Amino acid sequence: MTNIHPMQSPEWGEFRSEWGNKVVKIGNQQITFSKIPHTPFTIGTVFKGPLPTPDDIKQLKEIGKKEKAIFIKLEPNVIKDGANLRGWVAPAANLGGYGFVPGKRFFTPTTFVIDLTKSEEELLKGFTSKTRYNIHLAQKHGVVVKEDNSPEAFAKYLELTFATAKRQNFFAHTRHYHELMWKFLHPAIAHLLTATYKGQILSAWILFVYDKTLYYPYGASSTEHKEVMANNLMMWEAIKFGKKHGCTSFDLWGREEGRGFTKFKEGYNPQVVEFIGSWDLVLNQPLYYLYRIAEKIRWLVLKHV
Repeated sequence: MTNIHPMQSPEWGEFRSEWGNKVVKIGNQQITFSKIPHTPFTIGTVFKGPLPTPDDIKQLKEIGKKEKAIFIKLEPNVIKDGANLRGWVAPAANLGGYGFVPGKRFFTPTTFVIDLTKSEEELLKGFTSKTRYNIHLAQKHGVVVKEDNSPEAFAKYLELTFATAKRQNFFAHTRHYHELMWKFLHPAIAHLLTATYKGQILSAWILFVYDKTLYYPYGASSTEHKEVMANNLMMWEAIKFGKKHGCTSFDLWGREEGRGFTKFKEGYNPQVVEFIGSWDLVLNQPLYYLYRIAEKIRWLVLKHV
């Protein structure tokens, strides 16, 4: 995996700027600053960037102080095992020497990655027998998966997204967020795939194609006609879509133990990849620890609402 990621792309930076963040580029790091409501302070984030050099960190500190950031959170797109750490740091031991502390993660610490350099025959052979059966079942039922970037398909994607979020009780970004993301990332990066059965869209996924990697950041599905296994065919067609676009790997954008969709992804024989984690570059220590306390209280409250 490389250090280049859609969240470090110019298109993502334009999207976040339109959303209301201040986006600053320092070397290979794209920093997003978010205002803390009712205060003059901000929080900086560098998601899925490269491993920063000592000089990068010096610049991060300078711009962070200029933007009144309490801290800057980094979650590098760097694999933990076998990572090229440039000889300057062992993440678990020495990051504190640069002002970092382990932070609350934003992304899951591991993800699934499918090797798209394999042939279709090799990939299919690696799937579980149940996954292969469900793919063939969807094909037998006449489920059709295609790229459909029309306004009508995007509207259906939004409808399914909010219905899925409510049904599964997870956080979903607002309609405006999704609309802005689509406005700035399509067609350069973002593509919409739909799975249709008897004229009805049962599943809609947004995929990113960037630097020879396919990503699966957003997806939603209907509870209707679950027996036709539309999502199984959708994943298989997404894999073929990535190969068609010259991608060499497919990042399934997260992995959470015990979740149903994690079990679904496992059926496609992906590799588990672990990243070096979440690290906070603390710039205002007293306010940082107050923020962390408030953050814990907020999540405790949300869990009991």
